[in-house]
Amino acid sequence: MSRNRWTRRRTPSTLAERTGRASRLTARGAATPLYFRVMSDPELSGTLAEIRSVIAARQRAGGWSHPVRIVAVTKGHGAEAVRAAAAAGLDAVGENRVQEALGKQEACADLAVEWHLIGTLQRNKARHVVGRFALIHSIDRLDLAEELDRRIGDAPRQGVLVQVNCSDEPQKGGVEPEQLEPLLAGMRPLQRLDVRGLMTMAAFTDREVEQRRAFARLHDLRERLQSVGYPLPELSMGMSGDFGVAVEAGATIVRLGTVLFGARE
Repeated sequence: MSRNRWTRRRTPSTLAERTGRASRLTARGAATPLYFRVMSDPELSGTLAEIRSVIAARQRAGGWSHPVRIVAVTKGHGAEAVRAAAAAGLDAVGENRVQEALGKQEACADLAVEWHLIGTLQRNKARHVVGRFALIHSIDRLDLAEELDRRIGDAPRQGVLVQVNCSDEPQKGGVEPEQLEPLLAGMRPLQRLDVRGLMTMAAFTDREVEQRRAFARLHDLRERLQSVGYPLPELSMGMSGDFGVAVEAGATIVRLGTVLFGARE
């Protein structure tokens, strides 16, 4: 099947069905990327209303009242997904790959959306991201932070999050929890970087107890580090299959793709 053609299939009719499917697809860990059929505007607006209702309920359960920002993840979509997200009222778009993101930014230059880089950033790509993303979610090494700081020059400060491996999975990116404070200390002299918080991914599993453990771990790390002088207001955690658990644990940003747009293989 051509990568440039969309195959129609039934869009799951309920939010629970979509989140469950997202979790199962993620848990497979398939080697090939997934591609998505973009929902129509009315479908997307209805889905967003359901998602916001879930977020509100989970915040009440967790005792939180802070805003939770939804980043629409458009990896594997064309520019039409970005436009659909903007039309539905979303103002933040997340991309995993630098080159894919840059192409969509050119195609959607007329839209008032904020671009987030949520995937792994290689050191040799640092020069391509300066000034192009409002927030980079995946800083996990000092040499990467230093290269990014060097490339910024006279541009405005770059917002970043430090990615932490809270699931203890060796294949996951992110600094190990015990190395987080030394990394933050090493980043303190980098005045062109604005360290706004932390990011993590839970294990690829349907088991809420494991998801909850990873998200609680990030929250606890943030609380401890803030107590010793590291301001870290943002917690980017939670994707389509586990965002409710993340919100209950204190997420301020959730990164949603499949649950917004519907999925196909």
